[in-house]
Amino acid sequence: MTAHTLNGMHGQSVVTWKAWLARIGNTAADLLFPPFCVSCRRFGAWICSDCLGKIERIHPPVCLRCGMPWERDNNPTSKGVDDSMPRSKCRFCGPRTFALDRLLAVAFHCGPLRVAIHQLKYKDVRALAAPLGKLMGEGWTAWGAGADTLDVIVPVPLHPKRLRERGYNQSALLARELGQHLQLPVAEDLLVRTKATAPQVGLGALQRQENVRNAFQYVGPIAETKRVLLVDDVCTTGATLEAAAVALRDGGAQTIWAYTLARAKGSLIPDSYNPNEESEKWI
Repeated sequence: MTAHTLNGMHGQSVVTWKAWLARIGNTAADLLFPPFCVSCRRFGAWICSDCLGKIERIHPPVCLRCGMPWERDNNPTSKGVDDSMPRSKCRFCGPRTFALDRLLAVAFHCGPLRVAIHQLKYKDVRALAAPLGKLMGEGWTAWGAGADTLDVIVPVPLHPKRLRERGYNQSALLARELGQHLQLPVAEDLLVRTKATAPQVGLGALQRQENVRNAFQYVGPIAETKRVLLVDDVCTTGATLEAAAVALRDGGAQTIWAYTLARAKGSLIPDSYNPNEESEKWI
């Protein structure tokens, strides 16, 4: 038996021991601090099966660009839709050009999912990243989108100041879980947030667009990633995702999809939207 073989066996045993110790640690932590559902407070899981069942998932048919459902009664973007229009893109997405090619989301930002995202994002319940990331993986499979047309997953970055304050990027945690499910690499160092923007909460659609304009910069090798899946926790108007996609285009990305855990039910179209004004480029 060669030294190389012995070193390989030693390396495998170290990995095995580390995995075993990690399981022991997780088991001990669960015994001392048993997980409970952040929505209904039931013990046993960070988000229980009953609450998972109450999540309002998004199902096709949807707009092939913004991912909003086509149903007239449930789709805020459907007012004034021409029924003779082919069911591919909604009236907002159809006549316009975006940096982002397509946007998909698992479910609407309401109910137990809204509570869980709030706990993950603001209450340091990082353990939620695993079940919520699994939910994203299952949702991707349900969409039938596949992973063979993608090269890399890129989480939407936080500004360094916000990252220091929070201690972690919730979108990166979700992206890592999704990357394991899709067997795709996750690149957290290709895109940086250079502008310390004000929180988007409470801003109108056009204000959100202006708030994140030029907020991101691509810092990776030019054209290293051609097909990118941009990941974030929540999409409200999509302004942040579009701004990030612009930076990725500058870096040479040719195809950019976005995938979020949740999205707001509200309209993507601002009250002042005018499809004839080229200056109003936003999603």
